[in-house]
Amino acid sequence: SYANKPPHTRAAVLAAGVTFNVISAVIVFMIVFLFGINLTPAIVGDVMPNSPAQRAGLKAGDEIIKIAGESEDLDFGNIAIAAALSGKDEKVQMRVRHLDDTEEDFALVAEQLPEESLRGFGIQAPESLAIGKLTKADTDYLLSQTGLLPGDLIKSVNGRPVATYWEMDQIIRESFVPKVTLSAERIDSVSGEVRLIEAKIRLTLTTPKRPNMSESVLNVNIYSLVPPLRITDVLDRKDGDGTKPSLKPDDIILAVGNVDNPTYKQLRDATKEYEGKELPVKVLRTGDDGAEHIATVTVVPKRPKGGDRVMIGVGITYDLERAVVAGTIAPAKGSAALEIPAGATITAVDGVPVLNFFDIAREIRKYAGQRITIDYRLDEQVAGAVSMDVPGEEDSYVVKSVFTNPIPFKPYERTYKADGPVDAVIMGYRKTVMFVAQTYVTLRRLIGGLVSPKDLMGPVGIMTLSYRIVAERPFVYYVYFLGLISAAIAVFNFLPLPPLDGGLVVLLIVEKIKGSALSERMQAIIAYAGWTMIGSLILYVTFNDIVRNFFN
Repeated sequence: SYANKPPHTRAAVLAAGVTFNVISAVIVFMIVFLFGINLTPAIVGDVMPNSPAQRAGLKAGDEIIKIAGESEDLDFGNIAIAAALSGKDEKVQMRVRHLDDTEEDFALVAEQLPEESLRGFGIQAPESLAIGKLTKADTDYLLSQTGLLPGDLIKSVNGRPVATYWEMDQIIRESFVPKVTLSAERIDSVSGEVRLIEAKIRLTLTTPKRPNMSESVLNVNIYSLVPPLRITDVLDRKDGDGTKPSLKPDDIILAVGNVDNPTYKQLRDATKEYEGKELPVKVLRTGDDGAEHIATVTVVPKRPKGGDRVMIGVGITYDLERAVVAGTIAPAKGSAALEIPAGATITAVDGVPVLNFFDIAREIRKYAGQRITIDYRLDEQVAGAVSMDVPGEEDSYVVKSVFTNPIPFKPYERTYKADGPVDAVIMGYRKTVMFVAQTYVTLRRLIGGLVSPKDLMGPVGIMTLSYRIVAERPFVYYVYFLGLISAAIAVFNFLPLPPLDGGLVVLLIVEKIKGSALSERMQAIIAYAGWTMIGSLILYVTFNDIVRNFFN
């Protein structure tokens, strides 16, 4: 019987289950690569401001061809995993191929980045030029805001042909105009014909968040100049007593309560102060005839049921299509704000006339690290000029143009397919070894505190992810996921913790060294302790899965 076999024989039997998990993973991945699967390649889509990737000089379009010793069949997951599983202050070596086909070596140290659960390099996944699938409601909204539809393929920006997302993004970020024209190919859903359409897309300006910047001024200033507020959406068309005129999209807020030219923080303060009371709002409105006029409306700030914020039911952005300033902020800690009165219009930047904030940003950006003069006019009697020290681009303070309404582009993908059965086995073996090694490193980083237990996934998370993969992706992605799970189970099952196979092997090694098995009582204590640890872990990750998938 099994109990009478020598320890090494029983250890081999126990290892057979783990070996089968590994072989299963190899077979599953072999099948996947034999048919082919589209994955996001190890290409830099963009870099986060003030991240390790940005400081090292990585650019959109760069391709990582070797990372942490791996160079075969790399996809974007290799980048994320190499960062998340690296040691504290460990330099991760990588080789990068630039767009001009030159190669360069980099060494990056992963950091805990804002709004990211795992440590990373700040490398964002690449996107394609095709618009992704959307729900009916989101499709209608995208069409109303941009004129684009899911499936549209962008071909040019302002007449300039683009072949990749990063080419388009480079043109957009350096445009500094209120609108751009996108040309896209659209396949007719009835006839199947391909036709070229044009869409006028509104742009806005954005700047990276600087260290110690408060949320109230996040991305609401252009080189310390704060634009006025503009309304984008109105959720509740009836204000006050239900009969007074409401706020409308594209209204520019001139005054709220007794505050003229309010900043976003001042708007929030007034909203809180007038909770449940009528709040007068003066706006600049464009009529149906295209003429601008001033209108005063009344809104009643309310706190939604179950909410913690007082709201007036509108979406807010910033009016960048004029050169009016709502205020200024201190450009850096310890420095003074520019003495430009609220409501003043910027007329020139270092002698060059400007008409809107896009002109202002474009001209200021030319003088990075230099001192320039800003001319303004408040009214017929009041005008003036101030000096500005423009921050250098090395300070990660770069103003750029982006789409006002984010466009949901599909991920950029590349087909990973074996040349034949033998190549499929090799690719399957490499992928299995990679996932097995990564699972072991994950556990080691978990013990070392570099990976949070909250980032683990349990049975509920696996089932939820499986459902999403089956519902949203081709079946080959589910097969790929099964291979990953099989490799992870092999590692988990071989942990040196009774009653797992790895723990039983440890007991057999002890028996071999000791010359006899541990007493049944001692084995029972060890088994109960193991079950307690495993059970506690399963309960913990299950709780996190439920919170993450159903309540977040």
